[in-house]
Amino acid sequence: MDLEAESVIKIDTAKSADIALNCNKLLETQKQIKKAEEEISKLKEAEVHLSDNIIPNLMREAGISKMELTDGSVVNVKPYYQAHINESFKERAHNWLRENGHGDLIKNNVILEFGKGQDEMAQSVIQDAQEKGYNVKQKQAVHASTLKAFVKEQIQDGKQVPNDMFGVYVANRVTIKKEDK
Repeated sequence: MDLEAESVIKIDTAKSADIALNCNKLLETQKQIKKAEEEISKLKEAEVHLSDNIIPNLMREAGISKMELTDGSVVNVKPYYQAHINESFKERAHNWLRENGHGDLIKNNVILEFGKGQDEMAQSVIQDAQEKGYNVKQKQAVHASTLKAFVKEQIQDGKQVPNDMFGVYVANRVTIKKEDK
């Protein structure tokens, strides 16, 4: 149903009060979710601080790397490694890897994009590359926005689309934007 067309119809006071009440409930729920997400973020920071700093330091000071708690839990301190190449350092990092004999760590993806109606050309390029011995991987996809627009157009034109195949979900959704104070 078109909400704009319905808005012209007069709504009785009881209904408008129900709508307002539920809109306020929605706003309060959204506020609680935001607060809970902030709390989860703080808890994750505390977790990292305890697991990566406080407890390992205390165990190092005590001269132990493993211990068992009274409930039978085992506490181990083991090295943990994480790495990430920041985009601004990507070229330098890759050069370093190549210069130091680790260039094989760099995955080199070559992507060619073909537009609508260029399927035959894409298949031809893939076949040529395969004949030359290249490991060609083809990924075909419909962009989410394109699919959404297509489904909307089909439904508005009264045409059927396979809902389950395209994951179609149609609803009237209420959004309320309230400025933070």
